[in-house]
Amino acid sequence: MPTDPYKVLGVDRKASPEDIKKAYRKLARKYHPDHNQGDAKAEERFKEIQQANDVLSDPDKRKRYDRGGFGPFGGGAGSGGPNAGGFESFSDILGDLFGNARQRTGAGGQRRPRAERGADLEAEISIGFQQAVDGAQVALSVPTAERCTTCTGTGARPGTSPEVCPRCQGRGIEAQGQGLFSISQPCSRCGGAGTVIEDPCPTCRGSGRITSVKRYKANIPAGVREGSRVRLAGKGEPGHNGGPAGDLFVVCHVDPSPVFERKGDNFEVEVPLSIPEALRGAEVEVPTLHGRKRLRVPPGTSHGTVQRLRGEGPPKLGARGNGDLHYRFVIDVPASLSREQQAAVDELSKVMNGDPRAGLFA
Repeated sequence: MPTDPYKVLGVDRKASPEDIKKAYRKLARKYHPDHNQGDAKAEERFKEIQQANDVLSDPDKRKRYDRGGFGPFGGGAGSGGPNAGGFESFSDILGDLFGNARQRTGAGGQRRPRAERGADLEAEISIGFQQAVDGAQVALSVPTAERCTTCTGTGARPGTSPEVCPRCQGRGIEAQGQGLFSISQPCSRCGGAGTVIEDPCPTCRGSGRITSVKRYKANIPAGVREGSRVRLAGKGEPGHNGGPAGDLFVVCHVDPSPVFERKGDNFEVEVPLSIPEALRGAEVEVPTLHGRKRLRVPPGTSHGTVQRLRGEGPPKLGARGNGDLHYRFVIDVPASLSREQQAAVDELSKVMNGDPRAGLFA
């Protein structure tokens, strides 16, 4: 193949995009296979013209060539020698057009499979409220795909191996003529892999993978809440062609507490007070996350008053410190009164002077 796409199209290195387009169209019409049926040299020349145009019509590829990015073709100005730009051959530029830049060709034009990261997996667990507060280690089983042990991941029956695709000759792409142009797309026979399996493995049926159950012990950090996702790096499905494994995400479902209710980073506890406790004040015992404490209720405490214990709430997931505990006092009003209670209320009403609703009509 000629060493310089400029020479292939017969244009100067300073040629404008319009000049390149005109030169390409002129040569493409001249050497198009439809006008030169049975002429192998014309067909080969037409391919060279297409490849040269693919480089020079793309500003980025042209710049890379001019910087010496394609060593095997003599390079442009400042060529850095063979493979200076990391490409093995001029024809590799076609890979960019077909989405195959990362699947470069090897010896004989056969594509080398691109390493791919394995898929992420997701598993769900249920933990108790206290486990969520303190953290826990939880066992879980995860169905996953792994390399078939019968065929060692090739997908072919033991003793055989995948064969070069006869349709695309291992390139993974095929071209269809469209007038002066050709459209390249993944090979319809091999799906772009470049190889086909004529005798599939009986265990994995040609996929190269089998389903198995992996068992893990996941460390759940303190402070998780309902729906928290814990990432276990590298515990997902194995990668393809030497690629890294995916991750496993553990979704946490937390049993609700009958006492503590989460409010953002904090917990809230509803603390009932009797009418006398609210009126004259009291010292009451309340639950904490790891025991009990006594709180002082000031005289005249209103319904809904909140006291806060700073830093005694749940750990903040992904941050330093703990949230708070909020104690919300509610006045416990009995639904019915005994005769003795009714008499006491009557006596209280005599000494509690004033109309609490007077301000509504001021």
